[in-house]
Amino acid sequence: MSADLNNLPPMERLLAIMARLRDPDGGCPWDLEQDFASIAPYTIEEAYEVADAIAQGDMVNLRGELGDLLLQVVFHSQMAAEQDAFDFAAVATAISDKMIKRHPHVFGVEQFRNAATQTIAWEEQKAIERAQLAVAEGRGASALDGVASALPALTRALKLQKRAARVGFDWPDVVPVLDKINEEMAELRVEMDADNAPGMADELGDLIFSMVNLARHLEIDPEAALRAASNKFEGRFRYLESALTAQGTTPSALDIEQLEEAWVDAKKQEKTKS
Repeated sequence: MSADLNNLPPMERLLAIMARLRDPDGGCPWDLEQDFASIAPYTIEEAYEVADAIAQGDMVNLRGELGDLLLQVVFHSQMAAEQDAFDFAAVATAISDKMIKRHPHVFGVEQFRNAATQTIAWEEQKAIERAQLAVAEGRGASALDGVASALPALTRALKLQKRAARVGFDWPDVVPVLDKINEEMAELRVEMDADNAPGMADELGDLIFSMVNLARHLEIDPEAALRAASNKFEGRFRYLESALTAQGTTPSALDIEQLEEAWVDAKKQEKTKS
C-alpha cells in the first residue's frame, strides 16, 4: 500500500492517504472518530499557525504549516464525500469557478483594473452573490450577510463595521468615534461603581467594539495591532523575568512599586536594542 501511495502525484497521494485513514476497515481509530465539529478547531488553529509563520518570515515552517492547513481541507472533503455531500474535486471546482467569475478583467472581456477598482468590483460581486443566496434561501438580504460568527471577535467586529459603513452607517470622521469611546468609558464606570458584573461585561464589550471602530477609521488592523502589543508585552515580561532571576528574585517576590520599576527598565532595554 505504501509503495502504491509513493507512486501517486502529490495531491492524489494526499487524498488517498486521507481516504485510507478514514477507511472503517483498518483505518486510524482517531481519524474515524472525528466529525466536522471536532475537526473545526484544528482547522482554525492551523490557519493561525500559517499566519504566525508568515509573521516570522519563516518560509520552511510556512511550507509545513500550509501542508497542515491543506490537510484540514482534505479531511473535511473526505468526511463530506462519505456523506455523498461533495468531494475535494467539487471544492476545487467551486473555488475555481468563483475566482474566474470575480476576475472578469483577467478571464473575461472587462478592461484592466487597478488594485483599488478591483477591490470595489470584488466586493460588489460578493454582494450580488450574497443577495442571490438570500433569495435562494427565501429570506431578506442584509449588508451583514456572510460575516461568519466563528471569526475572532476583533476581526468579526471590524468586518461588521465595514459592511455597515458601505451602506452609509458610519461616522464621517474620527472625532465622533473618540467621543463614543469616552461615552462608553463613562458607562463602564457607572457599572463598575454599581458592582454590576453583567453590566460591566456589556459595557466593556461596547468599549472594545468602539476601539475597533477607531482602528478602522485610522486604517489599522485591530487584530494585528493587538497581536503586536501582546508580542511586545511578552518580550518585556520575559526580559523582566530574566533580569530578576539574575538578581536572585522573582516577580511574585516584589511589590507593585518594585515591579513597576523593573518594567520601566525592561522598556528602556527594549528601546536600547531597537
